[in-house]
Amino acid sequence: MTPLTNGTTEQMTVGGGCFWCMEAVFQRIDGVLKVESGYAGGHVPNPTYEQVCSGTTGHAEVVQVTYDPQKISYKTLLEIFFRTHDPTTPNRQGNDVGTQYRSIILYHNPEQQRIAEEVIRETNAAKIWPNPIVTEVVPLTAFYKAEAYHQNYYNQNRTKNPYCIFVIDPKVQKLQKEYKHMLKKEYVPSQEG
Repeated sequence: MTPLTNGTTEQMTVGGGCFWCMEAVFQRIDGVLKVESGYAGGHVPNPTYEQVCSGTTGHAEVVQVTYDPQKISYKTLLEIFFRTHDPTTPNRQGNDVGTQYRSIILYHNPEQQRIAEEVIRETNAAKIWPNPIVTEVVPLTAFYKAEAYHQNYYNQNRTKNPYCIFVIDPKVQKLQKEYKHMLKKEYVPSQEG
């Protein structure tokens, strides 16, 4: 784990499709100390994965990112978020369809809300995506950590699960290409072969 610059951490909670994808992306960013997959934005306390997948709980698959704000800002993390999933498709990321896969930012305080709305305006204005962003920006009321087998999923199953190979690998490769300067040393791709 990366040591803290000044002992203070902050958290960000976002959803952009399958939480395995978002977890794999943010685990690789320098300044990120911890990433937990979970559920938020719904109305059922302590939901299970099966309940969330049914689409009846209102929850989205999300990640809660604990980071060192002296090394990376909330705004920069959101900019990465908006470039590593498609925020223009409601309730869908690729073949993953349902409200649990919606693009969502769950802010922890009014400052995070302000920054999230600012980044959405800037990203729309930059025409990074051909369609407007549909990401929900709502207050975080509760975060429920997902079951243990969902945690650190990509790192533990990268070569075993076709989903990791065909869906998550391209996101990680895009991150490594576009944000190489922001990766933790162990995740910087080698220049060999």
